[in-house]
Amino acid sequence: CEVVSDGLPCFAAVTKAGCRHTVIKTGSGAQAARTPAFKWVNTALGNIKAAITGTYRSIAPKHVPRYLAEFQYRFNRRYDLAAMLPRLATAALQAPPMPYRRLKLAEVSA
Repeated sequence: CEVVSDGLPCFAAVTKAGCRHTVIKTGSGAQAARTPAFKWVNTALGNIKAAITGTYRSIAPKHVPRYLAEFQYRFNRRYDLAAMLPRLATAALQAPPMPYRRLKLAEVSA
C-alpha cells in the first residue's frame, strides 16, 4: 500500500511494514487545510466532529472512544440504512448480559 501523511514520526512504522510512505509537509493554518492531498481527511474529521458535537451536549474525554466507536459503526454502514436498525437489534439481542459497572467503562467497547 501507499501511505500519504504529514510526516509525523509515528508514520515511521509504515516504511518498516514494507509500505511506501509519501510525506507532504503542510505547515499549519488555513492554507495547510486546503492541501488537495488531505482534503478528504479534513472532510472526514469535520464530519466526525459535527456528528459528535451535534449528538452529545458535552464531551467527556473518558467517553471519546465510545463516541468514535458509535460514529465508526454508523459510518461503515451508511449505504445500507434500511438494515442498520435490524442489525443493531440483532447484535443487542445476541450480546451477553453485562453489569452496569462494565457498561460505564468507555474502554470496554472501544
